[in-house]
Amino acid sequence: MPGGQLVTSINQRLPETALMADAEAVWVRPDAIREVCALLKETQGLEFNLLSSVTAVDYVEHFDVVYRLTSIPRNATAVVKARVFGRERPTLPSVSVLWKGAELQEREAYDLLGVVFSGHPNLKRILTWEGFKGHPLRRDYLEPPLPYSWPHGG
Repeated sequence: MPGGQLVTSINQRLPETALMADAEAVWVRPDAIREVCALLKETQGLEFNLLSSVTAVDYVEHFDVVYRLTSIPRNATAVVKARVFGRERPTLPSVSVLWKGAELQEREAYDLLGVVFSGHPNLKRILTWEGFKGHPLRRDYLEPPLPYSWPHGG
């Protein structure tokens, strides 16, 4: 489903929640991610009843948490993103109350990138051990830190 169409569908029901879109995705306020996902899952005509994946991407100045949704009855997909700022404790609500399958995927994003999902029933490490220092998929994990602005050009 195109991002522009998602923005309209979301903002009609949850005003000023969808912030921007491109051809493939829509970005929503991180504090409203649970409400947006509930809307997309439960609204007739949208019915995104399958959460295909939850992942996060570290862009150094922010994290994008990416939700890939599928509407089986409509044979459609949607990508919803929430941009979270701050490296100390980036936090947004868990969607595990909507889709049980989100539990392990949110734990993975927490373990590897340090994204905290408030309201998660069991947010603890899943791939590394308790006591592991840091989050290994963060760009600032390695010592010394890698340069983040590479020279432009060929």
